[in-house]
Amino acid sequence: MSNRITTLFNIKYPVIQAGMIWNSGWRLASAASNSGILGLLGAGSMYPEILREHIQKCKKATDKPFGVNVPMLYPNIQEIMDIIVEEGVKIVFTSAGNPKTWTSWLKERGITVVHVVSSVKFALKAQEAGVDAIVAEGFEAGGHNGRDETTTLTLIPMVKEHINIPLIAAGGIATGQAMLATMILGADGVQVGSRFVASEESSSHIAFKQKVVDAKEGDTQLTLKELAPVRLIKNKFYNEVQELYKKAPTVDQLRELLGRARAKKGMFEGDLEEGELEIGQISGLIHDIKPVSQIVTDLMDEFEDAKRSIISL
Repeated sequence: MSNRITTLFNIKYPVIQAGMIWNSGWRLASAASNSGILGLLGAGSMYPEILREHIQKCKKATDKPFGVNVPMLYPNIQEIMDIIVEEGVKIVFTSAGNPKTWTSWLKERGITVVHVVSSVKFALKAQEAGVDAIVAEGFEAGGHNGRDETTTLTLIPMVKEHINIPLIAAGGIATGQAMLATMILGADGVQVGSRFVASEESSSHIAFKQKVVDAKEGDTQLTLKELAPVRLIKNKFYNEVQELYKKAPTVDQLRELLGRARAKKGMFEGDLEEGELEIGQISGLIHDIKPVSQIVTDLMDEFEDAKRSIISL
């Protein structure tokens, strides 16, 4: 299929594999790109030289387009952007920051820029900054999320009403049916995260992948809004956060409990009790760990089946 997203990224299907910390290394990104979608490296969990290594390995593993997701709140941002340019990456997804900061700089260097937002307000700011496309991410999504708790079902048509650049839907999308639904609502494509966490090529720990597969409805919750809202699987660490909230904690007390490297401990090292386990609500609909190629095939088969079922109504 061909539309504004496939044309923008030169890909077969209008699907983006989300650049998720501790999950999206070169194996996942290259497998996604080789499957006809856009693979993204998650720079948020990589030191600059580690990112360079993953970019170089990804270039060897695929001749298809791939990009890098860069959360702008992380340190070493200038070094990260310089490496992206030096290594010839042509697509960058920015998040967690002001799109005006880097969009012009990147576009002057021939890079396609996409910014992730969680509201109409920030979608308009991103469009004004000159980005090439927007990812609108609903409250259902895993990892760091918007404070307004706007669901994907309502966010996509509201953003669509106000922008004229390509729109990518994210949050709660792991099936072809959900992909079709968001595109009917106005999206030109979708970004999928949680489903690719439970893939063979994801760089996360197998214990975390299995935890995602075992998750049921209600097993995740958005919390830590005072720091940076994050959706987590409920575990010992999550329960400790909730106990602290009963004492009306200060931001510093929350930050002290969070400490350092909680996400690495949980998702990458497999500590299911003390770690931060970031995943979306859609985990309740993920029941197995599959190769990326099979996930993409299933997604597109479901998408086409859903289209046919609507036509027959």
